[in-house]
Amino acid sequence: MSKTYAGARLRRLREERRMSQAELARVLAISPSYLNQMEHDSRPLTVPVLLRLTEAFGVDPGFFSERDTSRLVADLREALAAEVAEARVSPTDLAELASRMPAVAAVLLDLGRRSQLLAERLADAADGRDGGSAAPGSPRSPHEEIREFFYRRQNYLHDTDLAAEELAGELGVRPGEVVRVLTRRLADRHGIRVAADSDRLHRFDAATRVLHLSGRLRPGQQAFRMATQLAFLEHADELDRLAAEDFAPGSPAHRLARIGIANHFAAALILPYRAFHTAAEEFRYDIERLTDRFGIGYETVCHRLSTLQRPRLRGVPFSFVRVDRAGNMSKRQSATGFHFSRAGGTCPLWNVYEAFAAPGRIHVQVAAMPDGQRHLWTARAVTRHRGGWGEPGKTFAIGLGCEIRHAHRLVYSDGLDLGNVSAATPIGMGCRLCERLDCPQRAVPPLGRELAVDEQSSTFIPYPVVPERS
Repeated sequence: MSKTYAGARLRRLREERRMSQAELARVLAISPSYLNQMEHDSRPLTVPVLLRLTEAFGVDPGFFSERDTSRLVADLREALAAEVAEARVSPTDLAELASRMPAVAAVLLDLGRRSQLLAERLADAADGRDGGSAAPGSPRSPHEEIREFFYRRQNYLHDTDLAAEELAGELGVRPGEVVRVLTRRLADRHGIRVAADSDRLHRFDAATRVLHLSGRLRPGQQAFRMATQLAFLEHADELDRLAAEDFAPGSPAHRLARIGIANHFAAALILPYRAFHTAAEEFRYDIERLTDRFGIGYETVCHRLSTLQRPRLRGVPFSFVRVDRAGNMSKRQSATGFHFSRAGGTCPLWNVYEAFAAPGRIHVQVAAMPDGQRHLWTARAVTRHRGGWGEPGKTFAIGLGCEIRHAHRLVYSDGLDLGNVSAATPIGMGCRLCERLDCPQRAVPPLGRELAVDEQSSTFIPYPVVPERS
């Protein structure tokens, strides 16, 4: 059994409870000096101490377990790219910081991002590209802040999910009857009529009490818009409370957070947790069977699968992504530590891009990250048309991935040799950050390495580097 060293988390828990070492030592029935040694990682946390901590503070034992810091390390490498390139800090230093002091690492990450943003704003101002309206130090993007909001909560909002499931039980939500049930709820409780006559996806007119929906929406899409409107009508205070945990009321990020939380409520209402989780386990996470079972689109089912993180009833922890042909990510959510690059493109060897070659077919890939972590990824391209001849449509690849240790629970792992490490496709977090020096697909030089420039020879690797001295 591996030893558990979690001094920083133990110290933070004690400080949050405003307890001295002597007070906590009495609760744990140990000496203050022993507690001091555990807080400084001189001694591991023993099982009896862990049990007393969970009883005294009501925390899950996993709070003290060794955490996956791969995403935090990757974020640090990205935010501190210049420092890594100049060898002022090494990847090993960042990994140590993320593991031992994650709170400090998070603060450093925020400062690094602010520094990057400030440099970009100053460059724009110097070139006259911002018209003097830029606000140095402002958030990079409210949408990016919302992604982090959900990531910090493992893409699951417990109270919101429970409230939606309770309402689903009250209304008798069942596959094939969702639109009818929600239409009746809107009419009976709120005096709202639903009309399929909008040139937008939806528009609610509070004055006339009409919810206008596009006539081109499929039943599942109609149900989702109606369920979102119910969230705003019946749980507005809860939306405000949750959004205000991270964002100032009235700010763009706060309004976007309200929409995001309402969307989470809507998905939980039309796909109630227990019923959906039971079906997902029964079908071994077969996405197409789940779309048939619930009458909901492929993307919505994938997104809901990425939220099944209810305590004591967890599903497979998934990462969910939606990308276009150019590599732009319009959605990314994760209940795992998988890192999505914020700068530059993602890895061209990732199977989400292969999906565009055969739309409608699910592509399966075992992918290995540079740190050795392996994931099972499914990807499928989906196309949406507004309906008229000649009108432009939208094509995306929907990716859903999990760590290899969960892959056996998925039908997509059948026939794969999950134990064969060499069979995995080596991918990275994007060429700008990737540590794979021998990748022939690399598009930019690796960070922090001196290029080997030789006029007399060339290699299959686009950017050969000078070997490091041992």
